[in-house]
Amino acid sequence: MNGNEAVTYIRSYQWSTMRLGLERIRELLERMGNPQKKLHFIHVAGTNGKGSACAMLASVFEQAGYKTGLFTSPELVHFEERMVINGKMITPERLAEVTKTTAAAADAMEDHPSEFELSTAAAMQYFMEEHCDMVILEVGLGGELDSTNVIDSPEAAVLMNIGLEHTQFLGDTLPKIAEAKAGIIKPGTTAVCYPVNEDVQAVFENACRLRGASCVTTDFGCLQLLERGLLQENGKVIPMQRFQWGRETVYELSLAGVNQLKNVSVVLTAVEELRKKGWKLSEEAVRAGLRSVRWPARFEILRSQPYLIADGSHNPQCIEALAENLQVHFPKERFTFIMGVLADKNFREMTEQLLPFAERFVCVTPDNPRALAASALAELLREQGVEAVAAEGRTPDEMYDRALEMAGLADHNVVLCGSLYLVGKLRAKIPESAKI
Repeated sequence: MNGNEAVTYIRSYQWSTMRLGLERIRELLERMGNPQKKLHFIHVAGTNGKGSACAMLASVFEQAGYKTGLFTSPELVHFEERMVINGKMITPERLAEVTKTTAAAADAMEDHPSEFELSTAAAMQYFMEEHCDMVILEVGLGGELDSTNVIDSPEAAVLMNIGLEHTQFLGDTLPKIAEAKAGIIKPGTTAVCYPVNEDVQAVFENACRLRGASCVTTDFGCLQLLERGLLQENGKVIPMQRFQWGRETVYELSLAGVNQLKNVSVVLTAVEELRKKGWKLSEEAVRAGLRSVRWPARFEILRSQPYLIADGSHNPQCIEALAENLQVHFPKERFTFIMGVLADKNFREMTEQLLPFAERFVCVTPDNPRALAASALAELLREQGVEAVAAEGRTPDEMYDRALEMAGLADHNVVLCGSLYLVGKLRAKIPESAKI
């Protein structure tokens, strides 16, 4: 088995075989010798911000000298992005090795594991074999019944912002969704919570009380923004926010937006709690980790003059953050948006928030069975009073190429947005020469 064959094997058990529950992943990992029991975890759940929080925590632990694993999903381009140690993706050769071990156990099961269960198990095997000191573990869907919740009590259960998502699986109200997310809280752990509202907070506090866990809620009032702007570093344009945490400590964060300031507040709260448990996270490590953290396709500025921005915003809350960043950093600029959305998202609200910044839209159909057709999105946008065209192609690749051509990258400010998968595909197709 090589790297490509490993990815093909894992993907051959697609979401059609997925069902929420831990029975299959438990059996799979038990057949593999329970590698997850040899690891320490920070478990991160939420609707928005969990990926950014994971990236920040991983960067801080790496700067503190710990061998740090990071498991996230979905990937932007390469499957190997899901399994990272100290900032480096798993190699195709190592992916093949751990997948071979995983497949030997999975293929012996009567009820075969799904893609996400296979990738979760392979990641556990990889991090165990590489002797990681800490693993930052992002929940895939929900919390309680997500495959990642097969772990024992984590060092911290971090609960990020909660919104209405996957309501067919998690429930149709914020408290119901919070209940699913709170499933990652286990006895003896510390739950670090993003303040949403009183009803959600009550769900988290009740879960902690029932399970014998501590509950700490972040106080956004501890953070004061000092300044923010764009820096030129190594030929790249990087957003930088300088802020004060508490009475004296000043940090710099290389991720843009008020939303990221709230996310970093939760991360700093988690750092304080982890220090109490004996993890040696110096101020120097935290400062270096936050300044150096990178999270691709989250208001990522690929080029300036004209600007080219990749932002994987895929729901109204994320689009709101994108609009806020455009207003702060580019108040006088107008953009061509290359956009594709899924039909089960509130795409009307998403587009409305971008209209003040739009010169025009180039609409794309994401390569996803739940995608909204590019022609339907373009029609909606024209009804909203803005120029919009649909990119066509016989294959998804042709359509993506056509969209980039229609956007006129050389002469226009361009934003890629609407779907993380779509932005990843588009971003990968942009020549390096166009990013300088």
